[in-house]
Amino acid sequence: MFQVRIHGRGGQGVVTGAEMLSIAGFLGGRHAQAFPSFGSERTGAPVVAYCRMDDQEIRLREPVMEPDAIIIQDPTLLNQVDVFSGLKKDGYILINTTRTFGELGLGEFVRDFQRDHLLTVGATELSIKHVGRPVPNVPLLGAFAAATGLITLEAVQAAISQKFKGAVAQGNKDAARDAYEIVKQHVAKREAHHA
Repeated sequence: MFQVRIHGRGGQGVVTGAEMLSIAGFLGGRHAQAFPSFGSERTGAPVVAYCRMDDQEIRLREPVMEPDAIIIQDPTLLNQVDVFSGLKKDGYILINTTRTFGELGLGEFVRDFQRDHLLTVGATELSIKHVGRPVPNVPLLGAFAAATGLITLEAVQAAISQKFKGAVAQGNKDAARDAYEIVKQHVAKREAHHA
């Protein structure tokens, strides 16, 4: 079972992001579930949502305490909430920022993590460019697909088509594709550097 925890703020589409991740997993042939943590969803308040994917039926309903991946939609939460609690050492960290882990003050913390599991993507900028609004959830799904290979870009795009229509759907598809390409290029450069 692969478990994801998504951290963000109300108004950033955290719960929608988890739902779309589970839809993409389902469209890719997996069992999937998504659910929010219960608490305030007012704009600006910290929000957490969860997603699980597995090749067999998922019976768990508890919050994800030991995630395989963490997606951080708002990097200001790094100083306010213990977003990394329970993360496995081989887990993925995907942060919505153009800054490096070192610039975020996380260089020492991530020293023992697998380098190819640590990614940053300017998802807010991509969503503004393609959708006209600062909603980073969909570009981060494209980045997640590229980073983990757990879901495909095609499944993410199909999930977008189920959730949105018209120009909004197309903008989100373009933002997800750009984030996917950015991560693929980043991973290829890193592999070339270590070859």
